[in-house]
Amino acid sequence: QIPQIESSKLITKPIHQGNMTPSMISRTPPTDQEPLSRSALRIARRVLIKAGTSVVANEDGSPSLTRLGAIVEQIAELNASGVEVIFVSSGAVGMGKNLLTKQARLNMTLNDLQRASSNVDLQSHIQNHGTQEMENAARLSPASTITDLLEVNEHVQTSAAKSYAAAGQFELMSLYQSLFSPKNLTASQLLLTQADFQNENHIQSLKYAIDRLLSLNIIPIINENDAVSIFEDVSATSFSDNDSLAALCARSFGAEVCVLLTDVHGVYNLPPSNPKAQLIPFYETETKVAIGSMSNQGRGGMAAKIEAAQNACKPGSSCTACVVAAGVDFMSIKSILSREYSPEFGKPKGTLFATPGSDLEKLALEEIANGASGDDESCFEQARDMATVARFEARKLQSLSYEERSAIVEGVANALLERKEYLLEANKRDLIEASKTKVDEALVKRLKLTDEKLQNLAIGIKQIAAQKDPLGVLQQKRELADGLELSQITVPIGVLMIIFESRPDSLPQIASLALASGNGLLLKGGKEAFHSNSALHTVIGDAIEASSGGKICRDLIALITSRGQVKDLLRLDDVIDLVIPRGSNSLVSYIKANTRIPVLGHADGVCHVYIDSSATAENASKIAVDAKTDYPSACNAMETLLLHRDTIENGVALQVLMALRSAGVKCLGGPRAMSCGLCDVGTTVTKCEYGNLTCLVEVVEDVDEAIEWIHKNGSGHTEAIVCSEGNPVGEVFLKRVDAACVFKNVSTRFADGFRLGLGAEVGISTGRIHARGPVGVAGLLTTKWILRSQDGDVHYATEYAGSNPSKHFTHKELM
Repeated sequence: QIPQIESSKLITKPIHQGNMTPSMISRTPPTDQEPLSRSALRIARRVLIKAGTSVVANEDGSPSLTRLGAIVEQIAELNASGVEVIFVSSGAVGMGKNLLTKQARLNMTLNDLQRASSNVDLQSHIQNHGTQEMENAARLSPASTITDLLEVNEHVQTSAAKSYAAAGQFELMSLYQSLFSPKNLTASQLLLTQADFQNENHIQSLKYAIDRLLSLNIIPIINENDAVSIFEDVSATSFSDNDSLAALCARSFGAEVCVLLTDVHGVYNLPPSNPKAQLIPFYETETKVAIGSMSNQGRGGMAAKIEAAQNACKPGSSCTACVVAAGVDFMSIKSILSREYSPEFGKPKGTLFATPGSDLEKLALEEIANGASGDDESCFEQARDMATVARFEARKLQSLSYEERSAIVEGVANALLERKEYLLEANKRDLIEASKTKVDEALVKRLKLTDEKLQNLAIGIKQIAAQKDPLGVLQQKRELADGLELSQITVPIGVLMIIFESRPDSLPQIASLALASGNGLLLKGGKEAFHSNSALHTVIGDAIEASSGGKICRDLIALITSRGQVKDLLRLDDVIDLVIPRGSNSLVSYIKANTRIPVLGHADGVCHVYIDSSATAENASKIAVDAKTDYPSACNAMETLLLHRDTIENGVALQVLMALRSAGVKCLGGPRAMSCGLCDVGTTVTKCEYGNLTCLVEVVEDVDEAIEWIHKNGSGHTEAIVCSEGNPVGEVFLKRVDAACVFKNVSTRFADGFRLGLGAEVGISTGRIHARGPVGVAGLLTTKWILRSQDGDVHYATEYAGSNPSKHFTHKELM
């Protein structure tokens, strides 16, 4: 666990009670997917995010709608998860400059335009003859010279910046309000000057205002009041740019983490333009960096950001951490501050600063030291060793008789019931941790083990043990020539790696299938099920050794619990033969994109139920409700309901929708469903895995259009039709729909290894190579060819070659 942050480093405030307190840090759960120093940031309740001019604006000063949209989207997500966000934004000067330039051109006379055309000559004349003539020119011809004000002396340049700021603030806030409004969020503006932080009454009033706005779910957007600011004082309660303003606000307004967004990915040891530059993951007090050139926009630079980051989390501040990261990365904010880590975030973003002398700093330094000594590589090599040993034990397992292997699988089933108290106690610890860290309710449901779940697991595993021997099954047999016989038989794939999230009950299922199929196994579970997975692995390991009489070692099945990154394990293509991800869409997509190991699985589970015109309202309602509500987050849950147009007239459509709504399902209407008045809320998204009690409803002309819709918008997982028993449309649907599972008058929830009699499944595959649909024992097998000489003679290729061969091929099928 993360060491506790010293209480002396924290400030307790009377209104905001969300500080990253020592007790909160100490119970941050260990994660094997990112450094603990970064996972600690995810429990922050109040954060400050600062976007610099280089992030907010394009090079011409116009707002970057793409980057601003991404920032607003991420702030909205943080807000929805209960995080209070204070936003410090630059960009007003650039927007104001564009606005005033545009307005000046609109006010130009023809003579002004003629003078503006010789603007270069005017600037040259100014440089040669001094500031006084420039000022005279500005007075004589204000419209034509307004775009040149930044090229003159300091007094005129400052005046121009103030006028730009005055005009740009309104434009900037209007833009933010238009971006936050669709997210059901309101933005407020606070324009601050140095004087506001040099008066205790002002500071207290500002604190109250910030706390009040946040309590009302309003996003405070802070900017320097450039129209009146004077850059003179450099005291601890002053600022010269928005970086130092952000640091001052973070300290003053109770932020626990500060994020400074810039146009590079963090602090580098060399200028980022240098090919040898390396990102510094953690900035130590004595870290030395070479500062590159400043951005053309804004007043700050990397030196200003380093100073601001250090000031934000200096001793005595409520802000314990600051991260300098890239605003051009559309996931920076989420990857740093999101309540839950996702593999799609990749490596920790940006450069972390921590309060000097704090436990967070000590932890970050310890992580760096471990990394320097090869901690990640150690995890990589440890996994390699595990895979090598697992292959060795798997080959010993294959040499056992079928009865011996079945006894091991049966022993695992019995052990789950005999030691259920031990397993449930370990699971209870995970549930307690989940409640402390406010894990999503759907995740907690998958995490929880119960007596019933263990009973069902044992039943399924015993079904696996009772199946026929899957190894050595004859697939093909052929006589090649007299006395030469070829056979093809089933064999294990080798070593499997299963990466799964939150579901500890999947561990014994996967382990039993590996045992039955003779494969070695590496398991990488989610951090939220750490104790459950460890206990299950112990119980299964004991059962393997006891049931085999010591012939097979528990190392046949390895559980990786180290903090190594998933991406490092995906490099083991020389010792792992197949990887099977079980988890979120993002996990599966990440694994498919980042390994050379073959991947078996599916990224999406967009399943359809088509209600034909011949279906009865009762049958259609039962299947639709079951397919959607039995387990809404499952990959085989219905996401789209397709209705034959005739069901509107015969009343079936209305009754099905009433049944769904009575079950708590939110029905979103496609264009046709909306025009028919079937739904109140519409959507233009035709392919979506909602994963909750929401589904899309659309009307189709007939089965042909339904199939066309499914092929265009489905994921090839599971599709179902509801129709009358004797109607041939059912068989048409079964024959023509291209998916892993296609059902007639059966809920999509039957796309499950246990329900289909496989005993269990390692996952569901939507791929077209090797295995498809729920993958049981058969999906974990491959084949090998065996060629035997049957006549005591030897056979060699030259005997069968040439114009007059001594032996001839017969190629006779024997089965």
